[in-house]
Amino acid sequence: MKISFWDVICVAIVCVILSLGLWPFHSPKNDVTWLGNRNGLRFGRFSTVVSSSAFQKTGSGGQASASVEVWLQPRRIWDSCTFLAFYTPGNPHQFSLRQFDGGLELQAETQNGPRNAKIAVLYVKDMFRKSGPEFLTITSGKHGTAVYADGIPAKTAPEVWISPKELMGRLVVGDSPGQSDSWSGLLLGLAIYRQELTATQVLRHYQTWTQEGRPEISEDERNLALYLMGERTGSIVHDHAGSGVNLYIPGKYAVLEQILLEPFWKEFSMSRSYWGAVVKNIVGFVPFGFCFYACLSAHRVRRAALAAVILGTLVSLAIEILQAYLPTRDSGMTDIFTNTLGTHIGVIACRALSSTLAGRFPWLPFATPPRS
Repeated sequence: MKISFWDVICVAIVCVILSLGLWPFHSPKNDVTWLGNRNGLRFGRFSTVVSSSAFQKTGSGGQASASVEVWLQPRRIWDSCTFLAFYTPGNPHQFSLRQFDGGLELQAETQNGPRNAKIAVLYVKDMFRKSGPEFLTITSGKHGTAVYADGIPAKTAPEVWISPKELMGRLVVGDSPGQSDSWSGLLLGLAIYRQELTATQVLRHYQTWTQEGRPEISEDERNLALYLMGERTGSIVHDHAGSGVNLYIPGKYAVLEQILLEPFWKEFSMSRSYWGAVVKNIVGFVPFGFCFYACLSAHRVRRAALAAVILGTLVSLAIEILQAYLPTRDSGMTDIFTNTLGTHIGVIACRALSSTLAGRFPWLPFATPPRS
């Protein structure tokens, strides 16, 4: 069979799309390094730190309060990414702290009965707008959840309640446990408590940790884990609270439990990065639809438009399935819908422009009007 100009173009487009969708084709080096001049870790492009084991439930079942302290400095103000999360198998959305458009976003999956789970979201605007490190405290108890910035109250949410159950399982720092969502910046300290901290305790911890390099914690504050980040070498960040759960810096970047084809309603976000990706996925498959429709029409394939759209969907589906095995990529259903839409737009564009191109540039091989 004679190979036409359209055949070559279609093969080239598929190669380009596969390269863009699957690059870098492997798991890169974990971009986490120790700070040389102070305690802390630097997180780069693809980076993650995970706990050596899972945090277990401790204390009485009636204990209903928890707190987290994170001392950090984002690399960029407007990033949208996860810098801390807790994970148990089958529940990657259990608890997370995200940097979102200059603010702090807390997400926790709370249980309202044996079969009714609810995602609670708390957003604090402009949390990361200042230059320099930020000392965050999230503390929750019977009166709801309070967020502090550098020891000062930033926001309270009586309707959001975080129990110790949300702070169980594996701890992931600098990334999401289900999809690649790497955070870039400096992590200077981290502490976890099985108790709601008072405003006085929060301020004391901030002052002593930032000034003396270690928070002043009393025995009754139920400190579960304390990571001072003072090792400055090696792959282990030791816990100084006695839990026995250290943090581990992997040599290769990996997502703890990567999701295959995440549903579009869970991927949806109002962030600029989400809508930017939607536009890129649509535009990226327009040439696919244009060229494959022209190629199939030139080969006198019946219903060339439908065949081109189906091929675009199948190529997108193959990419998304393969992406579930590449830690730097996200496997989701949204991309399949947007890629299919882009293919359809390409088919429409080819139908609309082919006659014009053929009349204006008759000497160009791609200007031949396709046959439906």
